Amino acid sequence: MKSIREIFRNKEDLLDEPEVQKLVDYCEELQDEVVELKFQKTDNKELALIDMIKEVIKGCEALEKEQMEHERFGYDAPDYKSTVSDLKGYIYSRCKDEKIWIG
Repeated sequence: MKSIREIFRNKEDLLDEPEVQKLVDYCEELQDEVVELKFQKTDNKELALIDMIKEVIKGCEALEKEQMEHERFGYDAPDYKSTVSDLKGYIYSRCKDEKIWIG
């Protein structure tokens, strides 16, 4: 994004025009709103939930892979109890950190 000074670099005298000054003021207001929206987006619980769900899915996929390797190659069976406990702990911890109350 170009600054106002960059846009009017070769015609700085135009900045003194009332209409241009109104436009500059309006652009500055819009920039402030964009910054506020970006801040709100980072404080969005939906993003935290999406991230949490992706992590849970990764954990489930890893468990499925372990199960397939167990069936195919005879490796040790997955520790379902521990994995489920870890996922549950992760969910509760993230919910506490993000102030998401799930009951």
